[in-house]
Amino acid sequence: MQAEGSEAGITRRGLLIGAAGVGVVVAAGGVGYAAVPSRWKQRLGIGGEDWFIPNAPKGQFHLETVHSDARGTDVELFTAVPDGYGDGAGLPVVIVLHGGTGRPHDYEGFGFPQFVTQSVSDGNEPFVLAGADSGVLGWQPSGSDDPQAMVVEEMPQWLADRGYDADRRVLWGWSLGGRGSLLLAEAYPDYARSVAAFSPALQDGDKAFDGVEALADVPLAIWCGTEDMFYDNDRAFVAALSPKPEIVTYAPGAHTRYFWNNHTLEAFKFCAEHLST
Repeated sequence: MQAEGSEAGITRRGLLIGAAGVGVVVAAGGVGYAAVPSRWKQRLGIGGEDWFIPNAPKGQFHLETVHSDARGTDVELFTAVPDGYGDGAGLPVVIVLHGGTGRPHDYEGFGFPQFVTQSVSDGNEPFVLAGADSGVLGWQPSGSDDPQAMVVEEMPQWLADRGYDADRRVLWGWSLGGRGSLLLAEAYPDYARSVAAFSPALQDGDKAFDGVEALADVPLAIWCGTEDMFYDNDRAFVAALSPKPEIVTYAPGAHTRYFWNNHTLEAFKFCAEHLST
């Protein structure tokens, strides 16, 4: 559901939740955002009525089912084109990696079609937003199921088949998807022009710390809420990076869609800048 507001002044809800509550959200996310009981959504601040969505028109967007050999199953594929750009032919791509509390079928409800249009209205390079489903694996290989290989080996062809400029791409993800985008960039540092990560779900001793050297030439931007359960580990990860990310934002907020939507236009500006060069 779209929030009330205007381009000049959108209302936003400043709800902050504790780490204990976030743990429930992450645990519930294992079965997808849509399966989280409504009473938990209301209590934990992940209900769609109040989070920020730009007052912008939707362009063409699609939710499809495609087969992934890398994952050994059919997966959802979501694409969204800015309003006024038809089917998005020739546009570069922001590849989105979902967290535990969202899947491609949730992206319309998150307001992503409006966000890509608003980004263009703000003067940024137009792009297509595209995201596939990693299931509950957190973008890590498990046996014969390899969502990283899906992103690296299969998504470029899927995107090219739909007319997009699949060679110009960046990564954007939140929570497990933020962590996944960092891991993917460490494993394939030449794959994406940049990485924007919201609240990467980094644990103590996370293997992402072992690959920070591979990110030396990857433009990075990282956002995390100061009440987020991963705040300390995300700060430690940023401190381990050399050079430092182009953008580091620590702002009031928790591990919620409220925080992520409030910073999505900032992330899209960063992504667009690296797609235009």
